[in-house]
Formats: sequence, structure tokens, C-alpha cells
Amino acid sequence: MAGLPVASVPAAVDLPLVPLQSVTGGGPLALIVTFLLTWVFYAFTLHLAATFFIGDVPSQKAATAAAVPAVVSILLQQYGLQGGAFGIDPSLLAGVTILATLVADGIAVSSVYRLQFRSAAPLVVLHFGFAAVMGVALANVLGVL
Repeated sequence: MAGLPVASVPAAVDLPLVPLQSVTGGGPLALIVTFLLTWVFYAFTLHLAATFFIGDVPSQKAATAAAVPAVVSILLQQYGLQGGAFGIDPSLLAGVTILATLVADGIAVSSVYRLQFRSAAPLVVLHFGFAAVMGVALANVLGVL
């Protein structure tokens, strides 16, 4: 094997990072696209969690329930971006946003899957876990983190 040529690996190409909102100008179209992407992401992770927790379930239920936490998380993320609205630390506001999103997710999951709140709580925790892991992995792939 000493006589085999070694292929050179080309250097990585440095591409400029362009936020997605800058493509649309940050207007209503950016908000709609952000909502749709968040909705699809939450629906996918909720379907994974529901399949793991409940068993074979239709994906339409996940798509229905995922709209609620998507709306809540998009609406409440603005408080963290404003640098401490109401005189509260931004990291605390991020925690409030996560908590409100989890409560909204619990209400939506409970009503769509027709589960009691006690039964919906583990599914919401699984959904949060799947979304966190998939979100961090996706952010690493896209170079955001």
C-alpha cells in the first residue's frame, strides 16, 4: 500500500453566512416562512416523540398540535431579543418562553391526542428532548452554533 497515490483533499470553501430573514427583507414573508419552518420542525419532532411514546399514530395529529407551540415560541421570542423587556434578565425571559411553549405544547398535545394532562406530560418532555437534540444538531450542521 505504500505505492498508492494519496488524493489531496481540497480546502474548505468559506461561504458567507447570510441570515434567512435578509433574503426576504424581514417583512411579513419572513414571519410566515419562519412560522412554517418552525411548524414543520415541531410536527416532525412531535411525531417522533408520539411514535416512541404512544406507538403507531397518524402524522396529521402531530401537524395539528405543532402549530400551537410554534405560534407561542415565535411570539414570545421577541422578548428575549429586546434585551430584557420589563427590566428582566434576557436569560430568564428565555426560560419563561420555553416554559410557556411547553405549557402550550401540553395543552395542544392533550387535546389533539385526547390524553389527560398526566399522560400528556411525558410526551411533552419527550417532544422537548427530541426538539432540543434535533435543533442543536441542525444548528451545528448549518453552522449557526
